[in-house]
Amino acid sequence: MEGRRNGTIILEFILLGDQYLLKHSILFFALLLIFYNLSLIGNSLILFIIKLDSRLHTPMYFFLFNLSLLEILYISTTVPIILAISLGHEKIISVQGCLVQIFFMHFFGCSECFLLAAMAYDRYVAICRPLHYGLVMKKSICFLLATGCWASGFLEAFVLAISTSKLTFCGPNKVANFFCDIPPLLKLTCTDTHTIEAILNVASTMAVLFPFFFIVMSYIWVITNILKIRSAQGRQKAFSTCAAHLTVVSLFYGTIISIYFRPGSGYASSKDRLVSLVYTVLTPMLNPLIYSLRNKEVKGALKKVFGQKCVALSTKIVT
Repeated sequence: MEGRRNGTIILEFILLGDQYLLKHSILFFALLLIFYNLSLIGNSLILFIIKLDSRLHTPMYFFLFNLSLLEILYISTTVPIILAISLGHEKIISVQGCLVQIFFMHFFGCSECFLLAAMAYDRYVAICRPLHYGLVMKKSICFLLATGCWASGFLEAFVLAISTSKLTFCGPNKVANFFCDIPPLLKLTCTDTHTIEAILNVASTMAVLFPFFFIVMSYIWVITNILKIRSAQGRQKAFSTCAAHLTVVSLFYGTIISIYFRPGSGYASSKDRLVSLVYTVLTPMLNPLIYSLRNKEVKGALKKVFGQKCVALSTKIVT
């Protein structure tokens, strides 16, 4: 390549965002800021409620606690940079900074994939093996499952970040996206990409498709067992315990798979960049809403905690 012949090595990238969205930069910035704050508030509220209400100290809410924590970390990895781009139309980021962002994006994103699988396993045991639930999903097992999810995400992200760091970039250095990710960077490298593409495919299969297939198989068993319940009320109650998780899985995996698992994947169009915004911004915001609006226990805990806080505040004001 010409960049290689001239000996020009790229040390920084320019994140261009999406020109169509940036035509309405003020509106885009305002909406993004609202979504970001709603996500932080909603997920922080879930953490707060689960921590304070002892009735929610169960395996299902233990995993939900981890999910909300992951959502806060995940959205904070990308949205601040997207906000900066929406104001300044481009953002300069060093190659090292780009690699750091890739690491944390894949760390939190892949950890969420595994965690959603662990949550599916929890629902499987609760519905298909209810008599053994207390033994199978005891605290030590839940802790090991959650630790394994975080560790697996870390390992996958570490391998991908190290592999990406071995690429050489000779120009151009403009990334037509809001944040760094591996597929768009592969279009800019002057290094042979066969190895990193193979590693990316293997890592994506292990971190995304395997958990997804596990979730699908778990819910096949769950639905089969629910349909065996004779009473309509019992079936409805069983389905309601899975509805929120299934909605989150559909949103998260639907967007992830549409980007990473198709021929010529990579953010080639404005549509791709819009889909990437859905799983980086919209999904973390919707998760706490999905779990709180469809869950009587969470809504009850919210009323209880805020009721106590209001009473305490009123008493303090009176005295």
